Amino acid sequence: MISQRAQAISPSETLTISSKAKSLAREGRSIISLSAGEPDFNTPRHICEAGTRAIEEGFHGYTMNTGTPELREAIVNKLSRDNNLKYEPDQIVVSNGAKQSLALSMLALVDDDDEVIIPAPYWVSYPQMAKLAGGSPVTVRTSFENNYKLTPQQLEDAITDNTKALILCSPSNPTGACYTSDELAELAEVLNEYPEIVIISDEIYEYIVFDRDHVGILQADTSLKDRTVVINGFSKGFAMTGWRLGYMAAPAAIAGAVAKLQSQMTSAPSAISQKAGETAYTSPLDAVHHMRDQFQKRRDYIVEALNAIDGIECFWPSGAFYVFPDISNYLNRSTKQGNTLENSTDLCLYLLEEQGLAAVPGDAFGEPNGIRLSYASSMEDLKEGIDRLNKGLQALQ
Repeated sequence: MISQRAQAISPSETLTISSKAKSLAREGRSIISLSAGEPDFNTPRHICEAGTRAIEEGFHGYTMNTGTPELREAIVNKLSRDNNLKYEPDQIVVSNGAKQSLALSMLALVDDDDEVIIPAPYWVSYPQMAKLAGGSPVTVRTSFENNYKLTPQQLEDAITDNTKALILCSPSNPTGACYTSDELAELAEVLNEYPEIVIISDEIYEYIVFDRDHVGILQADTSLKDRTVVINGFSKGFAMTGWRLGYMAAPAAIAGAVAKLQSQMTSAPSAISQKAGETAYTSPLDAVHHMRDQFQKRRDYIVEALNAIDGIECFWPSGAFYVFPDISNYLNRSTKQGNTLENSTDLCLYLLEEQGLAAVPGDAFGEPNGIRLSYASSMEDLKEGIDRLNKGLQALQ
């Protein structure tokens, strides 16, 4: 009864952990959740007020399928202002979150048996989206020593005659790693030898970058613009996860194909959310910078605290709100009950059940030696979470 395509897709493991943590909390357990992929801040007030005005003024109807002209113009101006990229409004498609923008881009680009190169650790949905489009995800395992970033040689080795696309995510979910301009330029040198490969650049964490400016691959090499899809949105930098608003900027042919798909699936996102997004991009970014600064303070604490735990190593991420420590020293150890923790999933279930700490296993992201901890949480919860992590690890035999 169920299609093979639906059967081939796995549910999100990040949502699975979060669901189990919530279930235990409902039972009365004390749970510290460092698994969330969303900011713990409220949407800035001026953005909320724009949504309220839209409601009060009767802006309730369907908008153009690709988004309101005003929002697409605001996105065009933002891309010029922040990224030095020139687009026309017809190259912008606004969707119900960056996740939909990614999925529709994959459906518009990938045919059966096309290969999509995905560096690991990867966001959990990338391989599933490639499968949904009928393609084959080709995961490339990167190294802790290189801060989990794809090298030019790894990219070269992964390319075949069937390669259709490369997905890059910087800042990265789940690692927080950011590519430098030089690193992206080196990847671009490889890609310049393969003009048929499309680049999907996921830049949803653009506004949460520390110690440096955000750089996307088009800032490193503008010659790739005619085959690059830039994915972005409002959920992370503006704490607008529930508003469900994202977009893509792409060559007109790709944008047109995505628009056609979207017209038959959901049409445009909420009119009210679009008015809020327009205000987000046309107002000062003071609130965004405040949230970024708070995330940086938390990053500084959690990285130092993790590296103080015997047997744990964690590099300093430059963006997003995640750390991805190497926990390989604690794999294949036993609990007091005699259960062997063979992988990061076993370890995370043990930490959740025995210590009340929710983290996401690296297995979900294609890297078995890591776990993802989110510091989109209060400093009090971070400190308690680290204490529970240390206690749980030290209890292993």
